[in-house]
Amino acid sequence: MKTSAFQQAIESVENLSVEDQEILLDLLQKRLHQAKRSKLSQEITEVRQEFAEGNIRYGSVEQFLAEIDLP
Repeated sequence: MKTSAFQQAIESVENLSVEDQEILLDLLQKRLHQAKRSKLSQEITEVRQEFAEGNIRYGSVEQFLAEIDLP
């Protein structure tokens, strides 16, 4: 039976001491937060560029709905 890489990772972590598991968890949480910050920063950069190119328009929800209801 072939074990997935994810399952192998879980088994490897379970073989660590509780202290090492806590350190790993802390490290993974910090890396995940950094990845989320990086993604948000990238999205902000893209929106700013779209704004600078004039690809973003402002309006009310009603105006938006009226535009997408066009035949």
